[in-house]
Amino acid sequence: MLDEATIAGIADDLAEAEANRTKIGRLTAKYPEMTVEDSYAVQNEWRRRGEAAGRRLYGHKIGLTSKPMQQATGITEPDYGAIFADQVYETGAVIDHAQYSGVRVEVELAFVLRDELRGPDVSLFDVLRATEYVVPALEVLSSRIEMEGRTIVDTISDNAALGAMVLGGRPVSVDAVDLRWISALLYRNETIEDSGVAAAVLDHPARGIAWLANKLAEHGDVLQAGETVLAGSFTRPMWVHPGDTVHADYGELGVITCRFE
Repeated sequence: MLDEATIAGIADDLAEAEANRTKIGRLTAKYPEMTVEDSYAVQNEWRRRGEAAGRRLYGHKIGLTSKPMQQATGITEPDYGAIFADQVYETGAVIDHAQYSGVRVEVELAFVLRDELRGPDVSLFDVLRATEYVVPALEVLSSRIEMEGRTIVDTISDNAALGAMVLGGRPVSVDAVDLRWISALLYRNETIEDSGVAAAVLDHPARGIAWLANKLAEHGDVLQAGETVLAGSFTRPMWVHPGDTVHADYGELGVITCRFE
């Protein structure tokens, strides 16, 4: 594994890239020996610094859980990242495009937890019992590492490319609807760009939450009661530019709309 000084140096480089809205080179090119555990160490240092600066942990995101996302990135295993409260928007928000880099949007579901989920051996049924409600969500992706040729090590170090989360639509309990069949139509500037069904996420979006709880256990962490967890995208990432309006129609679960300036 990389030493602590190197981990801290990578975290410094990523913080500078985020502040300047730029990208650094692929970590796997500079540190070919870098492992997945190294990348989570970088991410944990980023999270530690955020919390030390007074940022409040809001939840977690899961990435690369569906075939569309894996095909779009060339990465074949899930990853996760942390979400801070200052990264959360509500539907109707006007979002400053310039604060992100490589801006894309994905269609997801967010699980709001009533109870703690502590791995290992968390199952889909444990997730359903622990969930207070599920709500439509968009994820705004932002890359601090160059995108061409990235591996799972690069994306994890980059906090799984999280920029922001937008919540909206109608919250529902897990037994009020078949979560697998929740679908969405994704529009940019009144033109439909993509659509998807939540079963694309590991056959059931709650499986992503179970995966995360068990993965966190490997790092001595848990999903806390009250956390909001993005379960993974069931559409390909859609590029957005300044002036674009994004609209996601979840049918009976309502809509999410936001605009980028």
